[in-house]
Amino acid sequence: MKGLDTNVLVRYLTQDDREQARKVDRLVETIVAKGERAYVNVIVLAELTWVLRSAYGFGKEALVRVLERMLATPRLVLEGRDEVREALDEYRGGEGDFSDYLIGARNLRAGCSGTATFDRHLKGSALFTIL
Repeated sequence: MKGLDTNVLVRYLTQDDREQARKVDRLVETIVAKGERAYVNVIVLAELTWVLRSAYGFGKEALVRVLERMLATPRLVLEGRDEVREALDEYRGGEGDFSDYLIGARNLRAGCSGTATFDRHLKGSALFTIL
């Protein structure tokens, strides 16, 4: 199994650098051909959504589609898949960033009763307590 960094996923999704995109496409083809899987950790997912939003102008709907496709891709092993799914569900209906909801979901799974925050965008989420 090969771990994927944020910049690799960005190149694959945006195809904005022809040379790097070709390398990533070949890597994906090799993984599929060999029946292997690729690993994406939660830090990469948080970075990915931030980069796609801030540097590439992806809106919320586009980010939701990207995350849904990643969850549905059998060749991708997502760290904390259940937490990612829960964070995505919260993100769809909330005003916070995906990474915020990912933090809340991971904290809940770690045994926390919730996550304290000053971020008013997270009001209404059962994952957070607004201070």
